[in-house]
Amino acid sequence: MKTKLEQRQTSIKGLLDAALHQFVSRGYRSTNLEQIAGAADLTKGAVYFYFGSKEAVLIALLKRVQTAVFDEAIKAVERAGPTLTDKLVAFLHNAAKLGITHRDEVLLLILMSLEFKDRKGKVRNCIGDIYQRTHALIQRLIRAGQKSGEFRIDVPTRELAAIVMANHDGTFLEWYRRSDTLNGRDLVRALRSVVVSGLGRPENAARAQPRRRAAGGASKRRRAGVRKST
Repeated sequence: MKTKLEQRQTSIKGLLDAALHQFVSRGYRSTNLEQIAGAADLTKGAVYFYFGSKEAVLIALLKRVQTAVFDEAIKAVERAGPTLTDKLVAFLHNAAKLGITHRDEVLLLILMSLEFKDRKGKVRNCIGDIYQRTHALIQRLIRAGQKSGEFRIDVPTRELAAIVMANHDGTFLEWYRRSDTLNGRDLVRALRSVVVSGLGRPENAARAQPRRRAAGGASKRRRAGVRKST
């Protein structure tokens, strides 16, 4: 038999899980406490008892998102190395893993960032804090990579980080929309390829280009020599 504490924890988890599904499928504004309570097989009074308001439910969910999304990203980046490219790839791979293990949590963050963009208050501040910390992490990696010579310096760090995050969120939404037709592993490989090559120094790509052309020219000369000899 469960203790009162265990019953409380079970009820809170049930309400948060139900709210997560409702907010993602309906949106925050179109979801009411009765729907959350009904989905959790509890009463509306239970929601008020544990949280007090719909806003408090969302904030509790966003705190759970911060643990799943940002805290895990920090751990993944810290474990990776030795290069800054390795650390950035670790961030992207962690995001891909979240698409399987915490899909709705990541989707909630993205959707609520849009729904609360022009609304002031605790929810917007909470969302902004998660994104701000994530942007700061990416900017720190890119800035270090620029100093080490790994990443391009012809575009400001802030804008490069913004594009990385745009690819991060956009790829997740594309996977959510078309997961039945897309290959997840190939999608992650494409994301990694686009981001890493896009951050690379242009002069490195330019130096690689003549080598490919030279190799092609040598091949043509060899073929021409074969034709002459025959």
